[in-house]
Amino acid sequence: MICGVDEAGKGPVLGPLVVAAVAVDNAKDIQDLGIKDSKQLTPEKRKELSNLIKNKFSFAIEIIEAERVDEYRRQNKLNDLNREAFEKLISKLDPNVAYVDAADVNEHRFGKQIKEKLTNEKDTDVISMHKADAKIDVVAAASIIAKETRENEIRKLKEKIGDFGSGYPSDERTIKFLKSFYSDNGKWPTGTRKSWKTVERIRPVKTLDDFGEK
Repeated sequence: MICGVDEAGKGPVLGPLVVAAVAVDNAKDIQDLGIKDSKQLTPEKRKELSNLIKNKFSFAIEIIEAERVDEYRRQNKLNDLNREAFEKLISKLDPNVAYVDAADVNEHRFGKQIKEKLTNEKDTDVISMHKADAKIDVVAAASIIAKETRENEIRKLKEKIGDFGSGYPSDERTIKFLKSFYSDNGKWPTGTRKSWKTVERIRPVKTLDDFGEK
């Protein structure tokens, strides 16, 4: 059995980070299904493939909310947050080989650290590489599940706080939403990563809310 692991939502200022893993008995099982890196798919195709993957293969998902992302970001340990989620999902699926999209500049170090902390029964080989979602089908499958799951979470968040666009710092609509929400409510909306420099730049003054206090 082999599995692939990838994440979605590491960069946005709003919404959760999602990590997903997909396991297949043989690499051939996932070929010729039209699976590719989620960034290369239309939303419609991504949803279609996400349902196909979930119906055909084993998978596991970890949704990491903004508050926990902030906790690690403030300690400059975002790579550790990714790695711990990868370890959890690989241990759950218990594959012979796990391909992971490296969250560290050092691919080998990232893979070695994951392998050292696995708790599953098999002696899983961990192969870590940059842009694995564009090179390995089973990692691309994980990227599709992660992205589709995050999009679903974003839809639910928008139902709570309003339409904020993509949630990325480069999105003017997102920045405008945050400024307006803060102006109207005196605090940041649910799902905001308060440790992001984006928030620092647009925040008028520091308040207790910025430190997670009520």
